[in-house]
Amino acid sequence: MYVCKVGGSAGIDLDAFCDDVAHLVRNGQRMIVVHGGSHETNQLAEALGHPPRFITSPSGYTSRHTDRRTLEIFEMIYCGSMNKGIVERLQARGVNAVGLSGIDGRIWEGRRKTSIRAQDGDRVRIVRDSYTGRVERVNKLFLDSLLDQGLLPVLVPPAISYEGEAINVDGDRAAAMTAAAFHAEALLLLSNVPGLLADFPNEDSLIERVERTQMGAAFDSAEGRMRIKLLAAQEALAAGVGRVILGDARGESPISRALEGVGTVVV
Repeated sequence: MYVCKVGGSAGIDLDAFCDDVAHLVRNGQRMIVVHGGSHETNQLAEALGHPPRFITSPSGYTSRHTDRRTLEIFEMIYCGSMNKGIVERLQARGVNAVGLSGIDGRIWEGRRKTSIRAQDGDRVRIVRDSYTGRVERVNKLFLDSLLDQGLLPVLVPPAISYEGEAINVDGDRAAAMTAAAFHAEALLLLSNVPGLLADFPNEDSLIERVERTQMGAAFDSAEGRMRIKLLAAQEALAAGVGRVILGDARGESPISRALEGVGTVVV
């Protein structure tokens, strides 16, 4: 089993990604796809007069500030145009894909955070209007039923809280929890960079391998969203996933190349 998460930043080649998914599925590979949609969400939020805002925690992790209006815009892109666009691409390639959010069938469940600590210059402020959380449970039984019918799940945030509210969750960490639930052979986190860079944004400074004992130094090298990907990798490995590859989704055969070790392999 592979769990493959493709990001939603500018520059990602979704057609090449779907070509590779179709190639693997035709060859009998069991897999789940998770995707993002941040670039299009930011554009729509600007167009609707509710521009994106981001929060950096005191520990240095950056996330989208998700009030209720932002959540609605987020769902328009993630659950709507992005999810169905990927499913359509896969169907055109002969893959019987089914697109679902974490809300559907309570695929991803978690607790809504009552407050978030945000670093604001030299002080820390408390944000209380956020619809965010973290995936704590994966409905593996439901996903297994889809896979056993020959369907390819294409999953996307948000998740559902225990009280039944939609909550924005990080896609990389949701993918890690999904991979952990299946004891996946590999978790692939593909984005618009080659992997972890020692000197961001210099792509020639790619770090090709990170051992679990080297995670501290890896976090020191990471910039922006890469810190979250490393956290997801750490969580997946701790839960028994075989390996995590941080790969590049901008060219041909991105999944196959990552499985061959092109990118940053975390073991």
